[in-house]
This record gives sequence, structure tokens and C-alpha cells, in this order.
Amino acid sequence: MKKSFVTRLTFVASNRPEAQESRERLIARYGDAGLEEAQVIVALGGDGFMLETVHDLMHSSKPIYGMNRGSVGFLMNEFSEDDLLGRINAAEHAEIHPLRMQAVDVDGKTHEALAFNEVSLLRTTRQAAKLRISVDGKVRLSELICDGALISTPMGSTAYNLSAHGPIIPLDAKILALTPISAFRPRRWRGALLSHTARLRLEVLEAAKRPVSAVADNFEAPNVIEVYIAEDRDVSLVMLFDAGRSLEERVLAEQFSV
Repeated sequence: MKKSFVTRLTFVASNRPEAQESRERLIARYGDAGLEEAQVIVALGGDGFMLETVHDLMHSSKPIYGMNRGSVGFLMNEFSEDDLLGRINAAEHAEIHPLRMQAVDVDGKTHEALAFNEVSLLRTTRQAAKLRISVDGKVRLSELICDGALISTPMGSTAYNLSAHGPIIPLDAKILALTPISAFRPRRWRGALLSHTARLRLEVLEAAKRPVSAVADNFEAPNVIEVYIAEDRDVSLVMLFDAGRSLEERVLAEQFSV
């Protein structure tokens, strides 16, 4: 099947002045076909804005090509106004699948959200969280006392997961990272690497005394008692990266950075 040549773009930008100014210049140079007619969405900002764009436009079925106009740009291509169509047409494609979180709170209400980066369980008071972790229906850790825990996708492995000393995961590894946050007991537990097909259940023990929130990217469910997490293969998104600067290459380079 012959690949279609991209000629129609639409531009979205964060509210940073440099991002807005860049959007105006790019529209003047390349035009803006609008979301319905565009073949590719060009996002101008940092990684935070890319995550917002992914959530806002994931059902548009349009690939997203990011250019860095923010403070952090691990998920973004370098900014340049020149030969944008050429770069996009030569770009490498990365297909992303999110995690689906189902969190039940103390009132029995279920909160559901998607996470392209990670799902985090976080203590909300001075009391440490106490969690029980099951994988595919089997309890693997009966009690984890910690500030929290997170389950990261490969895309999110260089974000909060990395700050919590979790592993960096190549995009095509089909692995999820389960990473504790400031684990107190068992003190030496550093987390686990799980198949992307794994289905997780995290139970909050002593929830009244040790309240916990569940966060899926930018969605938060407070006072949860149990959280179910699994990859949703029915939802997918394509991100575009400059040739030779694919997300896989960036993940590999990050592991050798000093």
C-alpha cells in the first residue's frame, strides 16, 4: 500500500508566548487545514502539553508531531520552521497504548480514566500508604508501606517513573514498570517489570487511617480503596519522531547519559 504524502497540517500550542508566536508563524508559512481536514496535528510546547494534546485529541485518529517550545521536551522533536513537511513525511511512527485505570473509592464509586504515562497511588496525609499488590489475580506483595507506587508505560518511563528510580523501558519492549515511591517496608524492594498484558489490582489497606489518591496522568480519584490497572489495546495513538531521533532511540540514549 502506497504511503500518502502529508500536505495538510493543523497546529496547536501551549499558552507559553514562544509557543503561541511559533504557531502563528507556522500557520502563515504552511497554512492550517483545521482538525477535520488535517492529516497530522503539530503540537508546540513541552512534554506536559504533549500529554494534554494526546488526551484531548486521541479520538481524532490523527498522528501527532510535537516540536519543543517548552522547558522539557523528551517527547518532542527539535523546533525548526524549515522543511516541516519534509520532516513529517520522513518521520518514524510510534504506536502508543494507554493504561486504563478503574479506581473504587471509600463510598463505592468507580472512577475510570486513561493514562499514557502512568497510574500513581499516592498517600495524602502524613501517614504512609499501606498497599497490597496482585498481578493477574495472584497476590505478589501482601504489604507495601510507602509514599506510594506507580505503574508506568514505556512512554512514561522517563517521567515520574524515572524520578522514582524506576527503569527506563524501550518503547517496543511490551513491558510495564511497577515502581515503589519511597518504600519503607520491604525496604529493599525496588519494583518489578511486568508483561504489558498483566492485570494489576492494588488494594489500599487501612484506608481510613492511611488515605490514598489514585492519579491517571492528570486525572485524580481521591480516597480510593482499590485500583485496577491494565493496558487498553483498543485505544491507540500514533506519535511522529524525526528520522534517526525516534522515541526508541531517545530511550536508549537516556540510559547511557551521564
